[in-house]
Amino acid sequence: MIRFSKYMWLYFLISGLVLFSGVYSLVRYGLKPSIDFSGGTLIEFTTTKELPKSANIQKVGKNHYILRTKEKSVIKDNETVLRKETVGPILGKELLKKAMFAAILAISAILLYVAYAFKNIKFGVAAVIALLHDLLVILGSFSLLGHFFGVEVDTLFVTAFLTTMSFSVHDTIVVFDRIREYLKRDRSRPFEDLCDIALTETINRSMTNSFTIIFMLMALVLMGGETTKWFVVALLIGTVSGTYSSPFIATPVLLLWDRWEKRKFRKVV
Repeated sequence: MIRFSKYMWLYFLISGLVLFSGVYSLVRYGLKPSIDFSGGTLIEFTTTKELPKSANIQKVGKNHYILRTKEKSVIKDNETVLRKETVGPILGKELLKKAMFAAILAISAILLYVAYAFKNIKFGVAAVIALLHDLLVILGSFSLLGHFFGVEVDTLFVTAFLTTMSFSVHDTIVVFDRIREYLKRDRSRPFEDLCDIALTETINRSMTNSFTIIFMLMALVLMGGETTKWFVVALLIGTVSGTYSSPFIATPVLLLWDRWEKRKFRKVV
């Protein structure tokens, strides 16, 4: 048995450092919205000329580009339009509202479901805290990427954002389910020991599962197309954060809650 609980304040310190930089960037710089949210025009075209790299121009093939602009762009004679989409600012705001509503709805449903499945609200709250940790890591990372490298958030980012929620909770439930099994078998043993045993038995499975996903996503980042690059990066960040948060955020929160309950019970007695 590995004493994971012995170093839980170190886990919180690592997460705190990561979250601080991301949250600071979110507060100061925010996210850089694409035309999906701010409104504008997307034009996919081919040209006989080699265009310079730009934050608004993505090369998706030989002489094949995608241009995102907030202005009505004029395509020259030597350029052939393959696709043109225009998003108004009203539709962009509506998409943003729906994305936020979907995230809040999903978080609420996860909290209620996990609490019901484990017959204890503290399991649901711990899972949601780990989930919020992962979402803040993604948001903070893309705020920093947007500020320093001009990376924009679009509807694909929202897809990756919501996908991360399911992955984070899935991994957490595996650990929590093992803890619940040991609680049923032996309630006389300290809860801290049960958590450490559960993590020791599930850590290899979680790491193996996560690394198969991480290797695939890294291959897509390095060799995939430009149009899906930042979508895959968001999934990669979410996967890494989700792998970390399940054993090192969700479980320590559960353990701290249990300690608080026991101290409160002693005071009452």
